Amino acid sequence: MEMAFQVSQPLFMRLLFFWLTATTALAQPAKPPAGLPRRVWFDTDIMIGMPSPNPREVDDGVTLIMALRHPDKIELAGISTVTYVDYGYDVTQKLLGWYNRDASGKSRKAIPVYKGSNTGQDTGVENDATRALADALRKEKLAILALGPVTNVATVVKNHPELAAQIEEVIVCAGRMPGFPFRPGLEKVTVGDYNFERDPEAFRVLFDAGIKLVLSGFECSAYLLLGKTDIEFMEKSTFEGDQWVYAQLRPWQGRASKLFGVEGFIPYDVTPLGYLTHPEYFKYYRDIPVRINRKPNDSTIGSVPNGQEKPFLEASFDYKDTKWRAIYAYKTLPGFEEIVIESLKGK
Repeated sequence: MEMAFQVSQPLFMRLLFFWLTATTALAQPAKPPAGLPRRVWFDTDIMIGMPSPNPREVDDGVTLIMALRHPDKIELAGISTVTYVDYGYDVTQKLLGWYNRDASGKSRKAIPVYKGSNTGQDTGVENDATRALADALRKEKLAILALGPVTNVATVVKNHPELAAQIEEVIVCAGRMPGFPFRPGLEKVTVGDYNFERDPEAFRVLFDAGIKLVLSGFECSAYLLLGKTDIEFMEKSTFEGDQWVYAQLRPWQGRASKLFGVEGFIPYDVTPLGYLTHPEYFKYYRDIPVRINRKPNDSTIGSVPNGQEKPFLEASFDYKDTKWRAIYAYKTLPGFEEIVIESLKGK
């Protein structure tokens, strides 16, 4: 027995090393060639500043600015909009005009913007964005950062399955652990998993195609909070873009104060971006099983009445009956919030 152990130990150590290396790699974005930024397609339901009786969400806008402030880490190959696509197209062009610049203020290479699904619920229906994304994938492999319903991405995969291998991974702001409620602030109000619930079929298409998915939703970002003092520099800035963005952030903070009891806002979408730019600031569950479950709605805000059944995108190692797997970001580490703020400052 002692001889057998001595013979097998090197093999065991090699297998252990291989397993540790492989599982660690699952939680890290694929690395581009040395010295080159990662090529990323940015798909967004951006609404910042949209005329409305109530303020509209701002986190997509904050995330876009942050992405543009890290050209050493990622390079946006293209941008597509989903839901409210006409406004999304216009405001994206506005933000690019202000923030797609180098440190000297000189404009960088133009980033093309395309209008995608206006409903975020019509997977399989082609549009300008899906055609552009398909063309881009025929030329190169890309990671896709999908900050809203994944309708545009799923349409490409459904209609052009041969392009699935060209998608390195799709990083989304969605998903939860079983029983985990989405309760911001003082936890008096429960919100839904909008990006998933808007188009569950789109997520099914991606998982069934074997696309590598990274889920970075509410649980990961719940303790990020940008308050008034965090963004005061934008109010004092002489830069037109900063002043406009500040004018959109403050009403959104005020809305959060009324709904959630805390004046500030959670920039949910910066954590999926963080997987690409600062992965060391997050903790992940690797190769975790995922499935879609139907359960009574726990949300007090949303289109589905509370208690009525709706789909939940859930990840758990207890799910032994599913082939779907994902990387699940469950915690943001100290220091990342400061990176977000410094990114907005242009530092």
